Amino acid sequence: MSTLVWIRGKDLRLHDHPALSSVGPDSLCIFVVDPYFFSRERAQSMPHRMQFLLDSLRALSDRMERMGGKLWTVAGRSSDVVPAVAHAAGVTRVLALRWTEPFGRTRDKTVEDALHVPLTLLEGETLLPPGMLRTQGGNPYSVFTPFARTFRRTYSPGNLMAVPTNLPGSPLPEGIEPCPIPTLKDLGLRRNPLVLEGGEQAAHCRLTTFLHGAGSDYADGRNRMDTAGTSRISADIKFGVISARTAWVRTMKSQLSDEQKACFSNELIWREFNHSTLWDNPHILGEPFKPQWNSFPWSKREDHWTAWTTGTTGYPVVDAAARQLLATGFVHNRARMIAASFLTKHLMLDYRQGEAHYLRWLTDGDWAQNNMGWQWAAGSGADAQPWFRIFNPMTQGKKFDPTGHYVRTWVPELAGLEDRYIHAPWEAPPMALQWAGIKLGQEYPHPIVDHKTARERFLETAKAHLQPQAITSAEETSATSVGGSGDESPATQRPA
Repeated sequence: MSTLVWIRGKDLRLHDHPALSSVGPDSLCIFVVDPYFFSRERAQSMPHRMQFLLDSLRALSDRMERMGGKLWTVAGRSSDVVPAVAHAAGVTRVLALRWTEPFGRTRDKTVEDALHVPLTLLEGETLLPPGMLRTQGGNPYSVFTPFARTFRRTYSPGNLMAVPTNLPGSPLPEGIEPCPIPTLKDLGLRRNPLVLEGGEQAAHCRLTTFLHGAGSDYADGRNRMDTAGTSRISADIKFGVISARTAWVRTMKSQLSDEQKACFSNELIWREFNHSTLWDNPHILGEPFKPQWNSFPWSKREDHWTAWTTGTTGYPVVDAAARQLLATGFVHNRARMIAASFLTKHLMLDYRQGEAHYLRWLTDGDWAQNNMGWQWAAGSGADAQPWFRIFNPMTQGKKFDPTGHYVRTWVPELAGLEDRYIHAPWEAPPMALQWAGIKLGQEYPHPIVDHKTARERFLETAKAHLQPQAITSAEETSATSVGGSGDESPATQRPA
């Protein structure tokens, strides 16, 4: 036996898998059930991700067995299990796919140091190795647009790797005991039927459905909260049940127009930018990218935090996003941006609170993506929106949920309101509220802050703290326009 293939939670696929494509049936393939992720306490802190991961792991294991291979699951810390299996099996190398996150890099260094054979980390999480692209001065990019231009000039996807016909099938060596794949019940979790189905087959079906459907209007449809206008493959890419390269290649070979291809591929490049930024700046998982935000005077109001997390702020789109997250593990990207802007600007609560909350509940919760998205919303990140840009939740709702379908789905107590009041129920006349069966403050709360007052408070606080060098009259006009009209952000941060 020559090779140990170490499958992790970001490459749960057979198609376009660099490690599995480079070995044969005499190799050994393991997945480590590490308590870092699989202890009951840890699993319960990420229930939707864990459900998707377990379903995807089971699907991969079953498919490998049907094809004559074997994926062994072994319990224990990766830093102990991988060296022990490699030594007992007498392999000459260990293959795995590289991770971007600092804790993953630390883990891999610990494993490498404990091995008696080389650990080879192959690329596959991203389209290009994170940290590869540099400015002409040799520095990491901190602005998306030039990064994207360089990426498009540099990237050539090559050919996708077919599903291997000779999968690793060697038995575990003597002295190494396998464990069953944990069940949700084992981890103290209950199945949520609203969470996306995991597994490689489901992922490819989602991409196919998108390319033959919503993809034809992606540039516009992706912003509509009331329609299914996105690909829904962000969790698939996060867990590697489909590779980012597969998404890129299949999109470019599809019948979509050049406009739609460019728009969708731009989202994949945003993902590259986020991962590359984290690679070069591992500290951003705990600190703002822009150091002047380190001591920003965030509010500590627990009542505001509770209202935002439970969907009881009195702002319908914000509340719909909060409830969709808890119920399904997913939030439409437009709603994510509105909710994040509201938390950090209207309520002046630390973006890191929102980041942690989303990472807990999102099925597609990815460290690089989630962090950069939240820092973008707050204004503290790389190529973030300007700090003075504040989304107006009412006008955003009217523009991207014009009939109120999204709000009515997740805030059903407002279902009887007329469309013209659905995004600002406090503006509805008493008869309209009575007709809809709503008493503000009872069936649905009054707004916890006044939009105009909250906006002005943040602008004054941010201007005093950040001490901008100069705000041109054009910027002042933009600040007023954006805060008042709810103009959309220049780019989204989520993948597809």
